[in-house]
Amino acid sequence: MAARNSYYTGPTTDHFDGLRFRNPPGEPQADRSLLDVVRWKWTAPATRWPRTVPVEQIVPNDRVQGLRVTMVGHATLLIQFAGLNVLTDPLWSDRASPVSFAGPQRVTKPGIAFQDLTPIDGVLLSHNHYDHLDIATLKALQARDAPWIVTPLGNDTIIRRHIPAAQMFAGDWGDGFDVAKGARVHIAPAIHWSSRNGRDRRMALWGGFMLRVEGRLVYFAGDTGYGTGTMFRRLREEYGRPDLAILPIGAYDPRWFMADQHINPEEAVEILVDLDAVAAVGMHWGTFKLTDEPFDEPVQRLHAALQKRRIDPSRFTALRPAEIADFPRSGYAEAPVSIPDDIPVGLSAQATCCPGPQCGDRRPGGADGAD
Repeated sequence: MAARNSYYTGPTTDHFDGLRFRNPPGEPQADRSLLDVVRWKWTAPATRWPRTVPVEQIVPNDRVQGLRVTMVGHATLLIQFAGLNVLTDPLWSDRASPVSFAGPQRVTKPGIAFQDLTPIDGVLLSHNHYDHLDIATLKALQARDAPWIVTPLGNDTIIRRHIPAAQMFAGDWGDGFDVAKGARVHIAPAIHWSSRNGRDRRMALWGGFMLRVEGRLVYFAGDTGYGTGTMFRRLREEYGRPDLAILPIGAYDPRWFMADQHINPEEAVEILVDLDAVAAVGMHWGTFKLTDEPFDEPVQRLHAALQKRRIDPSRFTALRPAEIADFPRSGYAEAPVSIPDDIPVGLSAQATCCPGPQCGDRRPGGADGAD
């Protein structure tokens, strides 16, 4: 019986053959065989992560008139932008997995307890892997706020199977949507892949986003490899210089397996340069142990790469859960962050992180799950 795509039906393009999507022309494909997976797991080093890392959860302000980013964890960030509240790849569940009893488990609770989350206007959903598309969290958001969701082709089908009333904007790379007054989202290409069950490999598209609000531009990369670098330089040419680039810096080892799907910290710095972004925030590290690198290595390698390229370290901030970064029109994130001594992470971020009415209040504890 011929394979069938149950997520998306549409015309063939240079990255869709009628059944499966592909990475941009000229870029590597990220497919790995079952034998590759077995080889990786068989040869993987016994890298130990902490079982838990303490997080002092924050209660965010309802609305922010400037540009503020709060790290929730992994690829989930709260972007507060000229009065608009947007979540990226929202995940409040304890595991990044199709089941609740197995799979990668959090070592940090979400930086914002779900019940303390500010009203959400919209969601940027990059692709369908379980550490990015979490149905339990999307259901909870729909019940509370009914936000719009922008996502690449095919992911809307997955979401609507569980949330029929979801307000979806699904499109191809390059498509743009006016999501609110003065706010437009474009879907950007990425070098990655997709799958939910092993039989649907590359049947839904993956991507990143360009969010433009009142003349300022935020790029959220989703998951991506670096490839030739051409894709990022073209983004700069097409959309202009981002005020902020939100880039993954973790889940990159071993390189023979991961290079075509996840950038490493050094490549994240190259993307910063390719985009000529005013500032960057590092994500996709220190929440779930997905690959072989040590817990705090992404931040250490990021700092070393910035130093090697002679780039001001305040230009690229690696946030941990509950940390806040404000980005004024004048440049980088403001005010140095204070990291407690008992957190085993070598951050030297330049980010605003403060309790009280300006940045929201901090609170201990709080529920971890969205369901």
